[in-house]
Amino acid sequence: MRRDGLRGQVSHSTVDRCAVSGDGQGPLQVNGIRWQLDPEVTIGRAIVAAAQRLGGAGVDSPRLDAEVLLGHVLGMTRAQLYAHADRRLSEEERRRFEALVGRRCLHEPVAYLVGRKAFYGLDLLVTPHVLIPRPETELLVDLALDTLAHRSRSASGNGAQPQATLADVGTGSGAVALAVAANNPHVQILATDISAAALEVAQENARRLGLEDRVRFLRGHLLEPLPQPVDLIVANLPYVAESEWPSLAPDIANYEPALALAGGPDGLSLIRDLLAQAPRYLLPGGSLFLEIGSGQGAAVARLASAAFPSAYVEVLTDYAYHDRVVAVRT
Repeated sequence: MRRDGLRGQVSHSTVDRCAVSGDGQGPLQVNGIRWQLDPEVTIGRAIVAAAQRLGGAGVDSPRLDAEVLLGHVLGMTRAQLYAHADRRLSEEERRRFEALVGRRCLHEPVAYLVGRKAFYGLDLLVTPHVLIPRPETELLVDLALDTLAHRSRSASGNGAQPQATLADVGTGSGAVALAVAANNPHVQILATDISAAALEVAQENARRLGLEDRVRFLRGHLLEPLPQPVDLIVANLPYVAESEWPSLAPDIANYEPALALAGGPDGLSLIRDLLAQAPRYLLPGGSLFLEIGSGQGAAVARLASAAFPSAYVEVLTDYAYHDRVVAVRT
């Protein structure tokens, strides 16, 4: 997850201009003035008004966010919103939308406001107990699926039944584990996390997607809960350094779980721990894929080479050409 690439500063004066009522459900206030939509407001005008308000609060994508939030309230797609742009909102719809806009004005992430996020073609539930899945992390899924497909072809050529085991470490919402399970029916997946609340979200996602029999969720520190070594390890661990925390966007620093972000003084504390454990849990001929921060490629590659002296280690870039994954192939 490109946490390091999602930084931004919003002045306190900007944030202080917007507020909702104490219970988080009341109308938005701007510069101390109560902001409300017109009682006769239509879908089209509500989107325009909310986008203007969010833009004034420093939100990066005000129009898109307004559309997503109103679509959530009305149970409509973005296309349906514009197909019914002249439809008036009911009082309940208008007040629910005003409350969501107020919370987004304070930079609460849209994914938490609507309770879901798309990832690798899956519709995942998300809560403030889990990190919001980002497109950059889909690279881990691509690498895992490609590796599993290569193993399957090799096994088939030898007349063997394709079998593989994969561990997703720090599973959070279950995004990576469930995306792999949804796209490869022949892999046994073990997903670990230290957070019981995160595992509850992941298990619910597995149930909703009909994948509860494909992924086993285990609570504990990194690889320690695994009952046996595996063929493939993937991990998106916390890697934000202490010095980087002030530069994180407020959407991240103020709302996403610090447990899933903070990686110690240099951002590599948990990555070091994982690489210390990994030789005991990775089967011969196995692979390990670690998501990293864009400035951590060289340092993590050195750590990986020390842990696996005879392995092939490389740093892979994401689609924006930032260092994103360290791959270890034994």
